[in-house]
Amino acid sequence: METTVYPREPQVLKELRDATAKDPRSPMAADPHASQFMTMLLKMMNPKRTIEIGVYTGYSLLATAISTPPDAKITAIDPVRSWYEIGLPFIIKAGIEDKIDFIQSQALPILDNLLLVRKEGSFDFAFVDADKQNYGNYHERLMKLVKVGGVMVYDNTLWGGTVAKGHKGGAVTQSTIQFNKSIAADPRVDISLAPLGDGITVCRRIY
Repeated sequence: METTVYPREPQVLKELRDATAKDPRSPMAADPHASQFMTMLLKMMNPKRTIEIGVYTGYSLLATAISTPPDAKITAIDPVRSWYEIGLPFIIKAGIEDKIDFIQSQALPILDNLLLVRKEGSFDFAFVDADKQNYGNYHERLMKLVKVGGVMVYDNTLWGGTVAKGHKGGAVTQSTIQFNKSIAADPRVDISLAPLGDGITVCRRIY
């Protein structure tokens, strides 16, 4: 972290990370190491339309906005606007507020509506860091919303290492284990589970 992550972290992201650390729910924030990896993917992909499910204070959202083209648009979904407003001053400071369409809502109704009003494959990239027990439901919808060749990234797929404990874990552990198994068996995607932060699974839609 001290050698390769923090020295390359944009100043505005560091400021947001410091502000988030003051919030009692700060462990929910995206990991800077995993975010650095994700921004590398974004810069290689150059996506114009991305979607983020689960925003919290917006660390990964800001990282995405900084790393995408000037005309890129990000649909960001979270049920708690007050969390997003912690990060909003830093989003404004970075000059990328116009890239973001923040929607205060549970994600599934919004995803279902997007499937009605947009054509399949409307998004190039998706990042998911929300309620883990709905990951399977999110995946099925994103497999229609994200284009063939597009990428979906799921956070927390190691869930603090508890996925290695099997039956000893709780409900979230069990749902994460099930999601990991289902995604590994999904022929529609290429996958890689990177042990960064709390584990991120990168999926590329094949068809």
